[in-house]
Order: sequence, then structure tokens, then C-alpha cells
Amino acid sequence: MKAFKKWEIYLRTYYGLFTDYTIFKRQKKEVKDSDFLLGHLHLYFKDKLASSGTAKGAYFHQDLLVAQRIFQNKPQLHIDIGSRIDGFVAHVASFREIKVFDIRPPENTVRNITFFQLDFMTEIPEEMVESCDSLSCLHAIEHFGLGRYGDTINFNGHLLGMENLYKLLKKGGTLYFSAPIGEPQQVKFNAKRIFSLRYLLKQFNARYNIKYFSFVDDAGYLFENVNLVEENINTGLNCKSGCGIFELEKI
Repeated sequence: MKAFKKWEIYLRTYYGLFTDYTIFKRQKKEVKDSDFLLGHLHLYFKDKLASSGTAKGAYFHQDLLVAQRIFQNKPQLHIDIGSRIDGFVAHVASFREIKVFDIRPPENTVRNITFFQLDFMTEIPEEMVESCDSLSCLHAIEHFGLGRYGDTINFNGHLLGMENLYKLLKKGGTLYFSAPIGEPQQVKFNAKRIFSLRYLLKQFNARYNIKYFSFVDDAGYLFENVNLVEENINTGLNCKSGCGIFELEKI
């Protein structure tokens, strides 16, 4: 029944497109237009029935939320490690300068974005230690050491990366960190790791204060400023592959 209804919708849309095209050609003739040629037909069947856009998903919410937090907090120097260039980094670059470190080389130069190539599982240069008051690593740490992006295979690559994040940030500085969260904790080689909330909190303990925590659930919806009470930690917020978004202050 579902398949029939789907095809019925497509047939109606197909008929409607050609009806619209007939009207459009008639209007071109009526206005005696000679400026435009009628090119090849491009028929988009789904767009009439779709919403105005998809405002959900881990990347959509984390990129926008963290960029907004950085805009509000106005740090002196913001550095990013491996986050999405055409999402989060672009958001930040629209209102301030940002330095970006990635294991992969950049394709081009962009205003307000300074690129550096660096394997963040190796020892960072001495001059980078405690060099920034604002730092982000969004949906990146889960890939470290799995070889997906040309990095060296290292089972504890995520721990090496987290250690360097701590070193890079000044005391009192802010780390914006996100990663897949869910139960059970697991590695999907060579795609990603999924972390339990308890494991991440163990890594942050004694190093950071949690200023703000939000998460995106498995369905792609954002929940802001959530209390990390024991029940939420135990259940993993009922996620199997959600996204935890932390705003952390270095102690």
C-alpha cells in the first residue's frame, strides 16, 4: 500500500510538471520573449513535496550552536582541530578569524581561515602549548588513529588527540568538543568510535569544568543545556549514535 501511494504521488507530480511546462512555454510566446532559449528539461519530482530545508542532524546543530557560543564569548584566539570546513569553520569565519589544523592539506585559501597541516596524534610544537584561549574539535576525535583520513593506525589515537587538546589550551580557556555518544561504547573500524558518556566524563574529570552540555539524539534533534545527572549518564541519553556537545573550561 505504501509503495502504491508513493508511485501515485510521483505520477501526479510528473503530470503537474508537464502541465507547468506547457503553461510556461505559452507564457514565453505571449510575452514574445527572445532573450532566453529553452534549454534541456530538468525534472525535479521531489522538491514540490519537500519542506524548505533540513534543520536537523548532528553536524547542522553542533556547527551552528558552537559558532553562536564563540560569537557570544568573543575569545582572543580561536583554533580548530579537524572540524568540518564547509559547516562549522565557515560559520565562524563569517564573523572572525580562525586557525584550522588538519592532517589533510587544504585545497585553497579562504579569507579569515588560516590552514595548517598537522598530525594531532604526534607531539605538538612547544610554541603551540597553551597558545589559545578558545579551542574546538567537533566530530573529529572519534576518527583519530583509524586510518580513515590517512592518519597512522593507533588504537589509542583519540587519547593522544585529547591530550594535545589539553596542552594547546590556556588555563581558564574554553574547549568546544563533540563526539558520537551512545551505548554500547564501540569502535567501527575504520569509520569512527562511539563513546559512552561515562567514558568521556572520565577523560574530562580533574581537567575541565563542564560549563554547558547539549546533545543531538539519534533522530537528529537538538537538546540544549542538559543536566548530566546520573540517570542520563547511565542511559546514555537513550542514544545509540547521538552527538554529545561539550563546552569545557580548562582547570
